[in-house]
Amino acid sequence: MSRIAILDSDAEIAGCYSVMAQLRPHLTKADFVPRIRRQMDQGYRLAALYEGDSVKAVAGFRILENLYAGVHMYVDDLVADEGNRSQGYGGVLFDWLVRHAKENACGQLHLDSGVQRFSAHRFYLAKRMQIVSHHFSLELS
Repeated sequence: MSRIAILDSDAEIAGCYSVMAQLRPHLTKADFVPRIRRQMDQGYRLAALYEGDSVKAVAGFRILENLYAGVHMYVDDLVADEGNRSQGYGGVLFDWLVRHAKENACGQLHLDSGVQRFSAHRFYLAKRMQIVSHHFSLELS
């Protein structure tokens, strides 16, 4: 039986590193927990889907308010363990995010996805998400 939890302890957060690093390979194990903690000070939350004690999928998200979307959930990170993809874990976690957003008075759920992540795009479109904007970036360092 799977369960989803919003993580709080350093041990729980560290236990998600191997899955999160599949999406964010630039992260180091040593900096992972401190970086998550800094982001948590800015409203970031980390949720994990467990099957027994094994992390199968991870999501980092924030509940924000801005002028264009009002109160909404922004999903920074969503990844299922590559050894367990196409088994429904990502979909279960996505559906939980939608419910959690609604329970927290969010009118929308937003995320960005790299242009090269075609299978992720198919997943999001199957979940009835729409492509509504282009995201622009400027490297400053």
